[in-house]
Amino acid sequence: MRPVRTFAAALTEQVLVLDGGLSNQLEAQGCDLSDALWSARLLADDPQQIVAAHTAYVRAGAQVLITASYQATFEGFARRGAGRAEAAGLMARSVRLAREAAATADREVWVAASVGPYGAMLADGSEYRGRYGLSVGELERFHRPRIEALAAAGPDVLALETVPDTDEAQALLRAAGGCGTPVWLSYSITGERTRAGQPLAEAFALAADREQVVAVGVNCCDPRDADRAVELAASVTGKPVVVYPNSGEQWDAERRGWHGGATFAAGRVRGWELAGAGLVGGCCRVGPDGIAELARLRTPPLSG
Repeated sequence: MRPVRTFAAALTEQVLVLDGGLSNQLEAQGCDLSDALWSARLLADDPQQIVAAHTAYVRAGAQVLITASYQATFEGFARRGAGRAEAAGLMARSVRLAREAAATADREVWVAASVGPYGAMLADGSEYRGRYGLSVGELERFHRPRIEALAAAGPDVLALETVPDTDEAQALLRAAGGCGTPVWLSYSITGERTRAGQPLAEAFALAADREQVVAVGVNCCDPRDADRAVELAASVTGKPVVVYPNSGEQWDAERRGWHGGATFAAGRVRGWELAGAGLVGGCCRVGPDGIAELARLRTPPLSG
């Protein structure tokens, strides 16, 4: 069912359940994501796999689906021979595929167009470090065309996500300004600092006075770090907080694999809500089962 309320309005009325990691669900379906484009490759090669992955999260209780555009860039698609018109079409397709899955629900399901960091395009793990040696202006010029392409496809919100440092946050917010679509800003963190080492209070403050930003928070981080970050984001910005950490396993960028044990627990949602969370879910290695448990525990209970 297509939402009848705006995304921003819904945030004022209830805590919304996000989906989990798209890549791990695609891998569970047998997809090969070893390409530099990661899940974005399937926008061209096997789009129905993306619909199936989104649908798995809809069935689990997700109320917000994040598109397969995290690693979708004009530069990345150009390396596989796609011109700008084709690349823009593939980005728009990511929104349509999420809408297709959302239409299977008997409740409102919103679509968030993913805008990943510059480092995601490099596919070398640098999105977990930031500090690419580029100016804010250079990063803004990189992000603006893809943000415009995604916004034109009509998502309910843009997810400026897995942001590793404040320079890129500034660039993303500038690039999104005037696009006519609300955004959330979500940092990847370690402890109480961005991946690049800046204090989170300073990072969150960048979004405090921006009306376009409807939520601010963290993703793609250790669940234990998320607990304190939710409190901090709420106190600094006064906005609803978005929080969707990883499973707690650690990513080895050199070996391109996960290691360690999972610490994600759906029971954490109670604390997140009390601290000011308005959007709760999971990121890498959190699948439909984890989202289903989170949806069951969420307050108020998930309704049709």
